[in-house]
Parts: sequence; C-alpha cells; structure tokens
Amino acid sequence: LLACQVTFAQQIRESFVNMPDSLSTLLTKVNREDFIDFLDSNMKAEVNNRLGGKSEMTRLSADFLEVRMSEQSTFQLKVLTKPDGTQLLCAVSTVCGPVCDSHVGFYTTDWQPLDANTLLPKLPVLDTFLKPLPEDAPYTLRDAYRQADILLMKAALSADDATLSFTLTTPEYMDAEAAKLLAPYVVPSVTLRWNGECFQ
Repeated sequence: LLACQVTFAQQIRESFVNMPDSLSTLLTKVNREDFIDFLDSNMKAEVNNRLGGKSEMTRLSADFLEVRMSEQSTFQLKVLTKPDGTQLLCAVSTVCGPVCDSHVGFYTTDWQPLDANTLLPKLPVLDTFLKPLPEDAPYTLRDAYRQADILLMKAALSADDATLSFTLTTPEYMDAEAAKLLAPYVVPSVTLRWNGECFQ
C-alpha cells in the first residue's frame, strides 16, 4: 500500500509539472515546480502567473491536486487507476464568469487525450437535474422551468475518494424570481463514482 501511495504521489507531481503549455496557459513549468516546492517546505504555494495575477495551489495529496488559477477559475487533477494498474488523469477546469461552468478532460499520464465519452459515458444533462413538474403547475412555474434552457454546471473531483460531482449552476443565470420558483424542482448535485473503467 505504501509503495502504491508513493507511486501515486510521484505520478501526479510529474504529470502536473510536465503539463503541456497548451493546457496550462496561465502557468509556466517553473510556476508548477514552485507550487510543489513551496508546499513541501510548508509555505504558501502562491506564484505570479503569466498574466501577472496570483495563482495558488491549495491542495496536494498522493493522487489529487487543486489550483486556484485566478479569482474566477480553478483547476483540479486526479490520478485514476484501472484494474490492470494503468493510471490516467482526470482534469477539471472551472471558470466562473459570473456563473460557474466546468470542462472535464481525460489524459494519459503523459497528457495524450483520451476519449471522454468512454470514461464518462453518462455526463449529466439538463433533465438530470430537473424534476418533472406537477400537471397542475401554475404558469409562473412553467415559465420558470422554460427559462432553464442552457446547461451550466460545476464539476468537482473529490480529494478523498474517486468520485466526480456535478452541481447545476443554470439557476444562477436565470431571473432571480424564476430561480426561486424552480428551486424545489432542482436536484442540487449528481455524484458519479470511478469503477475502474469509467465514472458511473
């Protein structure tokens, strides 16, 4: 078990440091190395990014890391393992501008893209979060339901287990009164678990 933990820790550090610039537009390789060095030295892991702003690594464990890229964006990375021992990376990038929305990607440990449709075959859709309205629902409620016409959701990897949660943020883009009416019919979040082959 200890050997596995060491391997995980080395893998997530190496993969993060060697992340392609195309996937890490705000951070240089030196920035990413500094994050890890600072945390290893029990220091605040904050750096000046390419745009002159501040980025901070807020968590680093054996198989998980999280970075506050800017005031409006975050990045999470998780090492996942298949039954044959193959490791892969799940990366979640979230931008809040102002409503939070996330992108989930999968990669080999050397950052070759993997098919997300295979590893995340049942990505939540808008209907996943919306409960059916009663037949006698008033017009105001039906109108609020219709306003929820764009799927916006925030994804979050767990630092403690192999789960991926999605929270609907569409109501935050809606009219405040409509969002309030719709609230009882919204499923707050959906959590998927890594089964060794995919998230289900």
